[in-house]
Amino acid sequence: MNKVKSQSKTIYVAMSGGVDSSVAAALLKKQGYNVVGVFMKPWQPSASNSKSQIRNSKQILNPKSEILNGELCLWKQDREDAMRAAAVLDIPLLTWDFSKEYKKEVGDYMIREYRAGRTPNPDVMCNKEIKFGLFLKRALREGADFIATGHYVRLKPQFPISNFQFSRKPQTGFRLLQAIDKNKDQSYFLWTLTQAQLKHCLFPIGDYVKPEVRKMAKKFGLPNHAKKDSQGVCFIGPLDMKEFLKKYIRPKKGQIIDKEGTVIGEHDGAFYYTIGQRHGLDIKNGQGPYYVIAKNLKKNIIYVGKDKDLTTKKAHVSGINWTNSRIKLPTKIDVKVRYRAKSETANLSKRGDLEFRKPIRAITPGQSAVFYKGEELVGGGIID
Repeated sequence: MNKVKSQSKTIYVAMSGGVDSSVAAALLKKQGYNVVGVFMKPWQPSASNSKSQIRNSKQILNPKSEILNGELCLWKQDREDAMRAAAVLDIPLLTWDFSKEYKKEVGDYMIREYRAGRTPNPDVMCNKEIKFGLFLKRALREGADFIATGHYVRLKPQFPISNFQFSRKPQTGFRLLQAIDKNKDQSYFLWTLTQAQLKHCLFPIGDYVKPEVRKMAKKFGLPNHAKKDSQGVCFIGPLDMKEFLKKYIRPKKGQIIDKEGTVIGEHDGAFYYTIGQRHGLDIKNGQGPYYVIAKNLKKNIIYVGKDKDLTTKKAHVSGINWTNSRIKLPTKIDVKVRYRAKSETANLSKRGDLEFRKPIRAITPGQSAVFYKGEELVGGGIID
């Protein structure tokens, strides 16, 4: 865990009600810091979106979830869990209502991207706009020295190679590294962070594997030590994306066409499907499996092919952010095009063109291409 020199520092911890953020708060409290917990009330889709969504969400995450004013209140039980953890740790817990901002910055972004035919990454936007945007700014404004979250990632100090390079103003920076637990590593979702933000951030659990975190939670007496990990879209929970989108994008029947130009099925809206998708395709010719390999939004057509048809060696990335400003282009770099994907070597040009050493499967417009140098996250961008 990256450490702070003074034990008198005030740290605001984003507490979601889960075990990871609760242990993050516990570790900081144990080290003597002045810890303040903050629960961020999210926006959640109205209950009228999907009865099946409500039923599945309550079964998966929260049997005690309630419907309040047409809203599926998954957050209510999560807040109670955070309150119980804060009580055990004897720290205050604040509740900040970011529901309107989340709807605008994350929810509307999701809908806008799907409507444009791209596949968004709401977890990246949630981190950028909410956790390390609104939360960080408000915490600092209210007197925090640092914020902390339960992300599985490590932050390490970075020093100049030699002092003469910075003779007038010696500088230090931070390197964002993958977590020790590679199965839980969340660095992929943090590529939008900057050095200006990182200097105010702490990630207490990045040096631990998940079983250790749960053992610590039990040792600290946290009542949520056995709580299941959250699933689905950031802050929203389990979400039937197609059912969610139908409220905002009207269904429209269209054709499913194979590589040879033969109509082999029908769909209810090209907006709802993503590159590489296999399930949810109404194809009954018995020659599958088929995957979505391309879309034509204007004609409302989905093109499908076999798994081998999804591979390509080239992509273009825009909106690039460098977490570490040392990178000079062009460069050879390791790239992840999906959260669970393996890093693959590629050449990155000054214009954002990626050329991979070998063919990559299902590179999807709207998703994040995240750049690494070994274990270090150095930046990322959006796949065009």
